[in-house]
Amino acid sequence: MSFTWPLDPQDLFVERYPQMTLGLPADEVDAVRAAITEMWPDRPGSWVYEWSALAARYAEAGRHRLAAQAYGWAKFPSLADDPKRTALARQVEQYALAAPGFPVEFERRMLTVPYRGGEATLPIHLIAAPGLPADAPIVLASGGVDSWKTDLHGMWEQLALALPARLLLFDIVGTGETAHLPMTPDGGAEVIAGLVAFARTIGNGKVGHFGISMGGYYSARTGLTGAVDASVVLGGPVERSFAPGRGFAFGMDGIVGNALGFDAMPSTAEREEAFAAFDLRPLLDQNANGPMLVVNGTDDVHVPLDDTLVFEGRRDTRVELIPDTGHCAISRFGEAMAVIAPWLKDTLIG
Repeated sequence: MSFTWPLDPQDLFVERYPQMTLGLPADEVDAVRAAITEMWPDRPGSWVYEWSALAARYAEAGRHRLAAQAYGWAKFPSLADDPKRTALARQVEQYALAAPGFPVEFERRMLTVPYRGGEATLPIHLIAAPGLPADAPIVLASGGVDSWKTDLHGMWEQLALALPARLLLFDIVGTGETAHLPMTPDGGAEVIAGLVAFARTIGNGKVGHFGISMGGYYSARTGLTGAVDASVVLGGPVERSFAPGRGFAFGMDGIVGNALGFDAMPSTAEREEAFAAFDLRPLLDQNANGPMLVVNGTDDVHVPLDDTLVFEGRRDTRVELIPDTGHCAISRFGEAMAVIAPWLKDTLIG
């Protein structure tokens, strides 16, 4: 189930430009920005058309990594219609063609995990620094509702090269290549429990979990329940984000509505009912957490500051707020990684 909704494409450039230019040349992004006048139709001047045209030029030139990045923006911010789903398929295709040139070891495989009394199958990516021993720890890692495992490759590469650990990359339920499973608190947690169980069998038994944005909601869950040996929450919503009356910016209401499995824009009441189930207050009230690192920017328009500060004073928990940056500290990401990578290394390796 999916739907399109009224969205000014230029609003997305306002917020995401720093993220776009992390992976693509600024002049190319600027040219696409100037060409786009509408969001959903697949025709010249539309979001999916102009980004896909850039991606196709990269693909034709054999620049597969850049093509994968551009197709990633073509399918952004949600798999709301067939042109977006086509762009995702092309992104995966180009990413696979780029993989032999990665400076990290890379493997894509399909993994089946228990899900709601049956099974669910999803693609995962395993990446590691060249020559990493097989008995290294495993770190599960995911993005959020609109930036997925393939979109964030540059970040994962940086992390893999900084860690004596293998990364297991996946898309959270309701998103990306796991969009066939609706985003629910328990369903998402069950899929991740299956990934954790698998991860314990392929390394030295130690498992960490690094979640970004909505992925940070799920890493907060594994951290608060002590299900993993180290949990990093980067810009994760945990409590106040799910409270009644909260607002949405930059099209996030439609992005979230799609991930939750609605087939039309949910009413405020429908969304608030769905969100109520996500509130992590029952876990925050317990004292069962494993080692946790909670990081965000001070100026996040999506996740209230309280959802980071609520972790202050907990045992075995470190909280870091990065000033003068927004959601997930994306415009000062180097500073965030300078905290995250050493913490993961110390916590998992000792």
